[in-house]
Amino acid sequence: MRPVITSLLDTDLYKFTMWQTMLHRHPQTQAEYTFVCRNQPTYPLAELVAEVNEQLDHLCTLSFKPDELAYLAGLRFIKSDFVDFLRIFHFQREFISARANGDKLEIVARGPQVHVMAFEIFVLAMVNELYFRRFDREPALIEGRKRLQAKIEQLRAFGQEPARRNPFEFFDFGVRRRFAGDWQREVVTTLKREVPQFFKGTSNVLLARDLQLVPIGTMAHEYLQTYQALGVRLRDFQKAALEDWVQEYRGDLGVALTDVVGMDAFISDFDLYFAKLFDGLRHDSGDPTVWGEKALAHYAKLRIDANTKRLVFSDGLDIARAIDLYRHFADRTQLGFGIGTNLSNDVGQTPLNIVMKLTRCNDQPVAKLSDSPGKTLCDDQTFLAYLRQVFNVPA
Repeated sequence: MRPVITSLLDTDLYKFTMWQTMLHRHPQTQAEYTFVCRNQPTYPLAELVAEVNEQLDHLCTLSFKPDELAYLAGLRFIKSDFVDFLRIFHFQREFISARANGDKLEIVARGPQVHVMAFEIFVLAMVNELYFRRFDREPALIEGRKRLQAKIEQLRAFGQEPARRNPFEFFDFGVRRRFAGDWQREVVTTLKREVPQFFKGTSNVLLARDLQLVPIGTMAHEYLQTYQALGVRLRDFQKAALEDWVQEYRGDLGVALTDVVGMDAFISDFDLYFAKLFDGLRHDSGDPTVWGEKALAHYAKLRIDANTKRLVFSDGLDIARAIDLYRHFADRTQLGFGIGTNLSNDVGQTPLNIVMKLTRCNDQPVAKLSDSPGKTLCDDQTFLAYLRQVFNVPA
């Protein structure tokens, strides 16, 4: 068995930032995370169940090494008591199960949220790499390098355009959908070397450390969804989540995710207080141009100069789409572009569209009402209907 994961830093930064917040503010929360494949794989994922279980067994033997803890402790927003918690942390095998259900692969992590929330990215990286190990590797890498070089040439050509008010900056967000761990490392290393004027960081904490890049990330959907089940009035869950974030990080990690119940519902909660405290917003579903215009209109309504804020786009981007969005918005606000699959798994094979989402919290359903209908996720239609009603989101 060749391990997919060999370091517990080989995950997204926002897993650590959300993890720390939950440990400090809601350590008693129970949670359930469920694996879902949204597209049709070339062969049934159920065939991978034995290998997935082997990889999970291995993952649960890992712990944070002293040099990894030292790196995390050096990030100014990571608190010393959280590092002490990580020093003794091990994944518990009893909290996660993988089994075949017909052609489908079912993976469920269930237990204390501070013990199960970090499984997500590792599970997705495992399933992806195991899946693609069954394809011819060398032709895929040859094609991947060819496509990566084309992206670099595209960026160099773009760099000849007249400068705009705000710079073009993009990041690697590719851990969860990558072809393989070593391929992600090659991609990120190449981008840092070839286009450092545009490539500014990665969400992968291990690569950020090893390659001396900025680790990128703040919060994901699971963070805000958790607050749907923490006893606050449902209508106020977003405000409660944002307030806890402000109190935890006090100016750091100031990009808020907007699409847990849709952009319109988010804006209604993102008042002058939050708009001043947060550095910007992240887009992850729906039409990005429409979303960006709504964000700028909201800042204008609050009489906030949008050039002091940042819009981060991260939904299914490629280089061309990022450049188009940059041209549209660059003279009006700061921008950032998180590109995932198109960087870490553009090798000529059809990528898997897999997620592992929070589905229940404290034995209550939680949901995401995405601005992209295919991304809406909830296993309780009654709660989904109620959430729509509370936030006036049409079906």
